[in-house]
Amino acid sequence: MNAALGFEEARGIVIEAVRSLNVKRRAESLSVDEAHGRILAEAALSDRDYPAIRRSLRDGFAIRTSSVPGKLRVRGEVRAGEEQQDPLQDGEALEIMTGAPVPNGADAVVMIEHVVRADSEIQIDRPAEPGQFINEAGSESKHGSILIAAGIRLDASHIATLAMTGHSTVTVVCRPSVAILATGDEIVGIAENPAAHQIRNSNSHMLAALVRAAGGNSTILPIARDTPESLRPLLEKGLQHDMLLVSGGVSAGKYDLVKPGLRDLGVNFHFERVRVQPGQPTAFGTLGNQAVFGLPGNPGSTLITYQLFARTALELLEGQAEPILPLLSAEFEAPFRHKPGLTRFLPALLSADGQHLRHIPWKGSSDVPALARANAFLVADHDREMWQTGDTIRVMLKP
Repeated sequence: MNAALGFEEARGIVIEAVRSLNVKRRAESLSVDEAHGRILAEAALSDRDYPAIRRSLRDGFAIRTSSVPGKLRVRGEVRAGEEQQDPLQDGEALEIMTGAPVPNGADAVVMIEHVVRADSEIQIDRPAEPGQFINEAGSESKHGSILIAAGIRLDASHIATLAMTGHSTVTVVCRPSVAILATGDEIVGIAENPAAHQIRNSNSHMLAALVRAAGGNSTILPIARDTPESLRPLLEKGLQHDMLLVSGGVSAGKYDLVKPGLRDLGVNFHFERVRVQPGQPTAFGTLGNQAVFGLPGNPGSTLITYQLFARTALELLEGQAEPILPLLSAEFEAPFRHKPGLTRFLPALLSADGQHLRHIPWKGSSDVPALARANAFLVADHDREMWQTGDTIRVMLKP
């Protein structure tokens, strides 16, 4: 139980444990204009064949391939939005616009750039392939086929698909409820003027923003002090939600009371340490159908471990079929080294083209200004010490 895990193994445990929960997801109906970013609760089906008729993929001329090369009589024209015309005969061509219906009898479209026109005739000097530049009826989707599966987070292309198929409303999964609890005698509210030995509660507001961005409803609980009397009732309140995120109080110090407190309330921990820095003391457990995370209290640790583990659980609770950890690769702009043994997630700047990376010096996981300057985290593998200029390294985008 207390053995530290690699982050990939720990993330796999989160996925397996949350998928095994007997979560009863509620659904709601939204306007398609409100559905972006939500998880689809019911598969969206095609209401007809798409396209419903054969359409031209180019501006040009609809022809019979048996008639070319050769000279053809232009019978007329057809534009997008017009009804399909009479079948095409041998020796005829029909001027056609992109998206316009291709008449029966025509089996190809020749681009206008490959045609020489003189009045009502055209000359085509090259052969054409059957089906050339024609989008056949039903080639995109068949009537009744699944266009978007349940469990997909709707992006802009999904919204277009729903609108195209007449889904003015859509059934989505209700947002999970996430309680956020910051712990520590040193923490004060963000509107307070802290003494030198105090800090404002940045973690709760950061986590609330992350939860909302990932599709959850966040509830910030009052700050818990480092006493069982203060902590227990707030843990009990947090455990009434679908997920509880606790920041701080998860290490092994005298006043780190979160894990014992959660255990006393029946939480079953699946892991309590991960071989990452920052964030080693991260703990994950479940109680009934609820997911519970104990995240280290420094903001850098909280941010990174949320992205690695808690966001994964939230996406699964929301009904997302496959949670994704956004890892890219980039080349170092300067040499970099770290001490092997732990996988380190360190603030970095990724170039605008996403190809190059440089490390941002920081003073540790409490250095919030360095986090604000970064747009990514480099992922320094536990078994490698040095990277030279031009070497590639994994990168996790900043949420």
